[in-house]
Amino acid sequence: MPRYVYFTFLGKHRFGQVTPEGVVPLRGTLFDETLEPGAEPMPWHLVTPDPPVRPSKIVCIGRNYRAHAEELGHEVPSEPLLFLKPPSALIGDGGEVVFPTGQSELVHHEGELAVVIGRRTRHVPPERAREHIFGYTVFNDVTARDLQRKDVQFTRGKGFDTFAPMGPWVDTDFQPADQILSVKVNGELRQRSPLSLMIFPVEVLVSYISRVMTLEQGDVIATGTPEGVGPLLPGDEVTVEIEGLGLLSNRVVADPEAPRAGAGGAEG
Repeated sequence: MPRYVYFTFLGKHRFGQVTPEGVVPLRGTLFDETLEPGAEPMPWHLVTPDPPVRPSKIVCIGRNYRAHAEELGHEVPSEPLLFLKPPSALIGDGGEVVFPTGQSELVHHEGELAVVIGRRTRHVPPERAREHIFGYTVFNDVTARDLQRKDVQFTRGKGFDTFAPMGPWVDTDFQPADQILSVKVNGELRQRSPLSLMIFPVEVLVSYISRVMTLEQGDVIATGTPEGVGPLLPGDEVTVEIEGLGLLSNRVVADPEAPRAGAGGAEG
């Protein structure tokens, strides 16, 4: 199955295709129709995965699993609940999630299926939505839950740098059905649900969003998280896996730029 990555090797960024032998570097960009192999396969452990696409926007869906809405004490929405995450929040597989020390005390994981748009999409009906999908990848909608509750809206709590891990690749053959999405933290299972429990399936989401805003080639839709969201702390390793699609793993680290206790002198 065609799986495409964007990776760094010796300081250079390139697109590649995942094969059993490793990553085959490609000439061109992800959406070129003339992508060609540019070199021999490189072992996976020699490359650093970057986010597989560079979207103009990341459109996220809130409360798209009934049990997740209930665990947060919210009603199940009657139509998709949309919010945006900035592209500056993106990191790839193996990247570090920076805990916003001094700003938040409660950061949660939210494992999700992500849709990658393949061409400009506006006012598409649900029955034609799949024609506009390039492929799928794995996503973690990291959330400062305390700030989300405090602010009521989602921008700050969802928008910190590194709060959008995505990858490791885009799979163009994957088709969501009843595959299992799971999240583990330090090997402990936190979330587990079939994708079929989404309230609004992928085709409905693409159509609905395209009636609100134009989706550009490479844009990402994060389709919502199931129940079981929970806290992350510096030192944790969080892994999101979708059966048949891939595994996304990231370590949480303390913010190296956060003020240290006692820095700058004490008031009193």
